[in-house]
This record gives sequence, structure tokens and C-alpha cells, in this order.
Amino acid sequence: MINWRQLEHEYYMPTFKRIPITLVKGQGNRVWDESGRGYLDFTAGWAVNSLGHCHPSVVEAIAQQARTLIHISNSYYTIPQIKLAELLVQNSSLDKVFFCNSGTEATEGAVKLARRYGHLHLHGAYEVITATGSFHGRTLAMVSASGQPKFQKPYTPIPTGFVNIDYNNIEVLEKAINAKTCAVMLEPIQGEGGVNLPDAGYLKAVSEICQQKKVLLILDEIQTGIGRTGRLFAYEYYNIEPDIMTLAKGLASGIPIGAVLAKNRASVFTTGDHGSTFGGNPLACAAGYATLKFIIDNNIVSNAKLRGQQLTLGLKALKQKYKFITNVRGLGLLQAMDFNDNIAQSVMMTCLENGLLVNELKRNALRFMPPLIVSENEVNEALEILDKALIVI
Repeated sequence: MINWRQLEHEYYMPTFKRIPITLVKGQGNRVWDESGRGYLDFTAGWAVNSLGHCHPSVVEAIAQQARTLIHISNSYYTIPQIKLAELLVQNSSLDKVFFCNSGTEATEGAVKLARRYGHLHLHGAYEVITATGSFHGRTLAMVSASGQPKFQKPYTPIPTGFVNIDYNNIEVLEKAINAKTCAVMLEPIQGEGGVNLPDAGYLKAVSEICQQKKVLLILDEIQTGIGRTGRLFAYEYYNIEPDIMTLAKGLASGIPIGAVLAKNRASVFTTGDHGSTFGGNPLACAAGYATLKFIIDNNIVSNAKLRGQQLTLGLKALKQKYKFITNVRGLGLLQAMDFNDNIAQSVMMTCLENGLLVNELKRNALRFMPPLIVSENEVNEALEILDKALIVI
């Protein structure tokens, strides 16, 4: 048998902390390794596989589009791009869409759009305010935007133009906005930062301050968007509407795509202001359209909400059972569990041995992000495996 892990060590840059299995197949909410062993997947490609693995509707859409037209430059109109843009606008509070290839590109595009707005309408304002604990991507600019120094230190000097302030602190935010500010960029729920939920009323207050100060509100819904929280978009929980919103992970069931959505007043790009060679190509947009259409037509968001409630109750029951669990939090199918010691890796590996994939969010925290189509029985199965892993700690 080929030793794939050895080949990876030989040829691939060591940028990922790999789990010691080689996955070769996925179907529904399960994956299989090269030896044929199956695992219940509660990571979903880091919240990407909204409809699980190889969903028939998406597979058929990709196959049909691949036989028809895979790529053409954005010098030409293409039908899948227009159809997906229309579907997103019709089901959100935004008016215009730009497609790219990833979440990082989407946040980059959102910041560029906000700066263009600042140049046109705010006397050249260019700074974007972000929050501690945030994560907005891996490019140099988005590393600078993210409120996590560990991502910034290896790459100094980092780009300027970002002001990082305390999360969940309205007074600090209000004081931070000045003549240089063009936008405030926040995640409705901080994913990579720890599945951190905003305090009650925080996002509503942020929105009101942005309106009063006439700066744009950007919501990074790369991890929370497309049904992950039990609503199609997380902003719906907070009775607000962003001026700009970014999407990516869950939009196309694993085919690379990102999107920048904007209100008409914030949609200030004109010809030549922004672009992408691969962004919005027919194949990615066909996958995105098939994914989003299935989610909407089959009310998958409702399942995410119900299964999220079930998962929350199950995780909280485990917290009552094991005193070393210090916190459980999340919304819908984006959940986290904290420990009083750095045991997350040990718990994750024990879950792996018992057939469950979970994510080590931090040394003392696990994250759970199953596909939105996960069943009641599968949630119970995951909780049982997690219980077995915790009992041996």
C-alpha cells in the first residue's frame, strides 16, 4: 500500500496540522479512509459541506456543467453566475453580488469596496474597525484585519488601515470611529476565534452607530452564512441588515467560491475597479446554485435549527456529567465545548478512534460543524461517541 502520509511529508509544505488518516470517499454525513473505515463527519470541511458529501443534486449540477462549460473569462455573460446572484439577492437583504474563490478573497473584496466608498462619500476615509478574536482570512491584509496576534506576528510588518478593538464593547467602538473610518467589519458569531456569540443587543447597537456615523457595516458570514446557524444568514437573528456581507464556506458544497454582497448604496465598484480570473466561473456557480436552491426549497435551515437545538442540549448534558467541561456555546450547527485543561486534542483523537470527526478549535476547546442535513440519529450517535471519549479522560 502506498504510504500517502510519507509522500505528503516529502512533497507538501508543512502548513497543516494533519489528523493521521487519509480520507478517500465521502457520502452524506460520513467519510471513509483508505482502509475502508468509516467516520461520522462533524467537521464538514470546516463548515463547508452544507449538504454533506457528494450530494446528488450538487453532483449532477457539477457533472452537467462540466460537460457544458467549465470556465470562461468574466468578459462574457454566463448563466450560472447570473442565476446564483439572483438567488442570493432574492433571499437576502442585499442588492448586488460579486463572486470570487474563497472567504479571504471575499473579505478582501469587501474591504476594497468599503475603501472605495470612503474615497467617494467619506472624504477619503479608509480605515476598517475589527474586533479582538476575529478571523477574516490568511492574506496579509486579512491577517492584519483579524484580531488574533498569533496570525500576525510571523509576517510583520503587516498592512495598515485596520483598527482592532475589544469585542462586545459598544463604548470602545463608538470612541474608535473617527474621520478616517469607512467601515466596521464583524463576524455575527466569531468562528475561528472560539465560536464567540455577541452579547444581547451588541450587533443592533453596532448597526445603529454605523448608521449614525455614516460608516458601512460589513458582516463576515463566511462561517455563519448559508443556514449554518439555523437561519439562512445569522444577521437575521439580530434584527439588522449589513451594508456589505461576505459568504464562502457553505455556498457551493466544497467547490471553491466566495461572494461579496452589498446594498445598492454601498455597491460602488465600477468597470475595472475589481475582478477575478476564476471568480464566478460557471462550474463553481452551478454548484453554488444547486446547493443554495436545495437548501431553500427543502427548508434545510429548519433542520439545522432543530438539530442544533438537539446538539446543544446533548452537549449541555455532558457538561453536567463531566465537571472538567467549563462551557458549551453556539447557535444552530456551529457549537463549541470548553475544557478546564488542554485536553481537546486527546478528546478529538479518542473520538476519531471511535469513528467521529470533530475539530480541535483550541487546545482547550472542540468545535462541532456537521452538515446541515445531519439526522436526529446521527446527532445522538455523535453525542454517544463523545461521551465515550470524555469518560476516559
